[in-house]
Amino acid sequence: MILLEILIKSFWAGIAAIGFAVLFNVPRRVIFPIWVLGTLGGLVKFSVIYFNVGIILASFLGATVIGIVSIQMAHMRNSPPLVFSIPSVIPMVPGFFAYKMMLGLMALTSTENTDTYLKTLIETVHNGAVMMFILISLGIGVAIPMLITRKESIKKSKFKKNKKAAIST
Repeated sequence: MILLEILIKSFWAGIAAIGFAVLFNVPRRVIFPIWVLGTLGGLVKFSVIYFNVGIILASFLGATVIGIVSIQMAHMRNSPPLVFSIPSVIPMVPGFFAYKMMLGLMALTSTENTDTYLKTLIETVHNGAVMMFILISLGIGVAIPMLITRKESIKKSKFKKNKKAAIST
């Protein structure tokens, strides 16, 4: 039952990735790989959360998987890795925590009771901190695989060499 729930959430993360890909006007040939990456990133994130690991680390691992696989997709589809990784990672952006933080900020303006004010302030700062750490982990998770492999460009990749060899023979 829980596996089905994880798969359904991952599927819809892939659909959301397609929505952002269409919004960013990516070529049609990369829509399916973006769905695969969004689904894969969601699968990793929700699976790790199921094993009681924090949402920040789960988001980082999901973004790292997206970053690694997007480099391979870029080599196969002759497109920049960012075309694949950015729409795929956007569904993992922590909208819930941002929303709760904004509600807390609005509540702080009208709270007069000191105890209620401190409780609301602590919740607001907590939600804002979690949101920021998730955003940082998403950025780092996508960037690190690209920084590690940046010396290996698409033109110099083994895939491209094998393709040229096949064409010349």
